[in-house]
This record gives sequence, C-alpha cells and structure tokens, in this order.
Amino acid sequence: MAFNDDSFIREVNEELRSDQMKGAWRRFGRYIIVVAILIVVGTAGKVLYEYWDDNRSSSAGDQFLAAMKLADENKNDEALAALDKLEKEGHGAYPVLARMRAATVQAQKGDAAAAIAAFNEIGKDNGVPAAVRDAAKMRAGWLLIESGTYEQVSAAIEEMAVPGNAFRHSAREALGLAAYKAGNIVQARQWFQSIVDDTDSPRNVTNRAHMMLDLITASGKAPAAQG
Repeated sequence: MAFNDDSFIREVNEELRSDQMKGAWRRFGRYIIVVAILIVVGTAGKVLYEYWDDNRSSSAGDQFLAAMKLADENKNDEALAALDKLEKEGHGAYPVLARMRAATVQAQKGDAAAAIAAFNEIGKDNGVPAAVRDAAKMRAGWLLIESGTYEQVSAAIEEMAVPGNAFRHSAREALGLAAYKAGNIVQARQWFQSIVDDTDSPRNVTNRAHMMLDLITASGKAPAAQG
C-alpha cells in the first residue's frame, strides 16, 4: 500500500494541535523512520542504477534481476544464495550490487545486525566506488536508528551531513531522529533546523523536519529556536 507522506504529516500535526503529546513519538516514531528511509532508498537506488547501467553484461544482469525477483517475492534464502553466487562469480558491477542487495535482504529478514555489518563492510571497501560506499553507510546509519545508539549513527553517517554531499539531507534527518530517540533534544533540534535552513532540501524532508521541530517545541523539552 502506498504511503502518503503529506497526509501522514498532516495527521501528526493534528495530533500536535490537539495537545495529545503524550506518546506521540511512540505512536509515530517508527512511521517517521519508514517514510524518511524511502528518500535514502531512492537516492541509493539512483546511484546503484547508474553504476549498474554503466557496467551491464547480459548474463550477469539476468542473474541479478532473477535474484531481485526472488527477494521481491520474499524468497529470502533463495535470493541470498543467488546473490552470493553472483558476488563470487559475477563480472563488472554485479559483485558489488549483489553485496548491496544481499544486505538489504538480510534487513528484510529482520536480521538488522547482519545487514548493518554487511553495509559497513561495503562502506569501508576502497575497491567500491565512493558513491556506492556512501549509499551503504547511509543504509547502515538508518538501520542503527532502531537498533543502535546516537553515537553509532553519528559514526556511520555524520561525515555525509555536509554541504555538497548528495546524501546530506538523509544524513541530517537520520541524525536528528537518532538524537531525538536518544533524548538529546538540543542536538535533534540543530539537525532538523539545518534541514530547514538548507534551501536545497527536498520538500518532503523539509516538511518532516518542520514536523519534528513542532513536536520538540510542543513537548516543551527544548526552547524554541531564536530567529
């Protein structure tokens, strides 16, 4: 079922206006992360598609598409076996693409620890193109919001939360959510405000940042930003 970002934000804002703040993060936090991670997946997908498109070979391509189909059908073990074979025997871009997809399948299976380890390994591999390494680090960072600490999220992705980095919007949002989840409200406000202040931030990311700033202000946990 499609998830409508704008309607979700309106629902949370209505919750804020009705002063029913207690439990707002418990109710909406997981969905905020789900909605936001779509931006990461989209950006990473574009990077990986361009990498794949530049390195196509018909046989390996067919194997990769077949493995993706298995994953889409939730045949995770079969998909992992096919991706492992492609990683070992594939040519060109396909071993790297197989590693990325296999890590995603691990996450789909609910094994966040294995997925994070796999993404981190790709992120540290200097034999992998820089854009793909960054995509892997971002995926690890987003998974760590749920299962790790703010410090772990920061170590994974803060280096990308800088002007000019293609992943800066997603990195700032992930850092803001991780800080909020950790109770570091001042730091969370700073990250969300940096999204709002960046005129290049995508509209849906900016909307979610505004929503989180409203949530922080309405909760009374941090002073309103001066401006």
